Amino acid sequence: MTLQLGDTAPDFEADTTEGSIRFHEWLGDSWAVIFSHPKDFTPVCTTELGYMAKIKPEFDRRGVKIIGLSVDPVSSHKKWIEDIKDTQGTAPTYPMIGDPNLKVSKLYGMLPASAGDTSDGRTAADNQTVRNVFVIGPDKKVKLILVYPMTTGRNFDEVLRVIDSMQLTAKHRVATPVNWNEGDDVIIAGSVSDDEAKTIYPNGWKAPRPYIRIVPQPKG
Repeated sequence: MTLQLGDTAPDFEADTTEGSIRFHEWLGDSWAVIFSHPKDFTPVCTTELGYMAKIKPEFDRRGVKIIGLSVDPVSSHKKWIEDIKDTQGTAPTYPMIGDPNLKVSKLYGMLPASAGDTSDGRTAADNQTVRNVFVIGPDKKVKLILVYPMTTGRNFDEVLRVIDSMQLTAKHRVATPVNWNEGDDVIIAGSVSDDEAKTIYPNGWKAPRPYIRIVPQPKG
């Protein structure tokens, strides 16, 4: 199965470091980030899990739940968490999915069906495609998919930036330009006619071209 933007995020039951969950039930009406790892005790992933723990309050503030996944059992995750705390200064305070039967990794298109049904004997290199970030909306739809190589640590500040954009554009009929950050000017969506835009933005807009209509970021 290959997931694409706009698809419904597959539901699943799994054991995590915080108990058993059914994903859609756990998600509720929140946004969520799933970020996956090819093996426990891998160096780049150790730094990522620690950093995500440090900035979790930023995700909380945006109403976004965090959940990790690694292709190993929960019992191994719990030992890894101690290493993360010791080396990164912060232990994960969010659940980490155990995927020793590769079920979730396959369900989300990170491993092929031919990968077998156990993590035993598989190395991080065997699972190198399990390096994804999925952002899921409250409607259970996939909003963002990022895939990283094992040798490149993920930029979770960028994930926050994208979530800010998606939450803004879900509420207002705007788009965000290149390198946009919270508070920067935005672009009126192409689906909004000039007549509609005059009602929404009575103070007008800047338009270097008719199709590029720039306004301050909407409030609220």
